[in-house]
Amino acid sequence: MAIQNDRELKDILTSVKTIASVGASSNPEKPSYGVVVYLIERGYHVIPVNPAAFEILGEKSYPDLASIPERVDVVQVFRRPEDVPPVVDAAIQIGAKVVWMQEGIINEDAASKGEAAGLKVVMDKCMMKVHKRLFGMY
Repeated sequence: MAIQNDRELKDILTSVKTIASVGASSNPEKPSYGVVVYLIERGYHVIPVNPAAFEILGEKSYPDLASIPERVDVVQVFRRPEDVPPVVDAAIQIGAKVVWMQEGIINEDAASKGEAAGLKVVMDKCMMKVHKRLFGMY
């Protein structure tokens, strides 16, 4: 069952440091851009994952999760629901702690697989909006 309660969400947001953002965009018009900016401004280390970009917001962009040379706490997903299963598989392989599917992204099968492998899973929630709501930062 995907995490829904505020205590668990707050625990995630206070305990993690490194977020791989799959589907991050260098386009300021895209929601992922604004979310990444917000998270960086709040002190998180955000690693963009986008095979079409070399760099996003001054950070090297990686083509996939397996290419990231450091430990990742959270895999944040900005991809269509049908594209989520291989992202969850990769998150399991790299030893991430959490898979966070952004607002509008729901894939129950991928969530179940992640949870079975020991990952915490958040679905259909914007990390930025949850952070703002729980920590009162606007």
